[in-house]
Amino acid sequence: MTEPIPSPLPMATGGCSCCAPDAAPTPGSDAAETSFPAASGTSTTYRVEGMTCGHCVGTTAGAVSALHGVDDVKVELVAGGISPVTVTGSASADAVRAAIEESGYRVLMS
Repeated sequence: MTEPIPSPLPMATGGCSCCAPDAAPTPGSDAAETSFPAASGTSTTYRVEGMTCGHCVGTTAGAVSALHGVDDVKVELVAGGISPVTVTGSASADAVRAAIEESGYRVLMS
């Protein structure tokens, strides 16, 4: 008897920004929620569309945390929905939006 060949998962075939064939994986991004060290400061939550997995979370958190003035980033994955990304620090909203969008995701306006 022959075992059936499983079909690939839909999102693993290019359905999300980080899993697309031309996207590079982000090391250590397997968690569905990522948070960097907390610090005091102003917090802003962005509504982000397009994240579907832990790699998406890691990619977004890494891009935002690299910005000057970011003290903390927390991403709560809502796969296929609107994921809240909370950023603490003095980084400008424009810089945070640009980092998220350059990672391949869409920031929804409030």
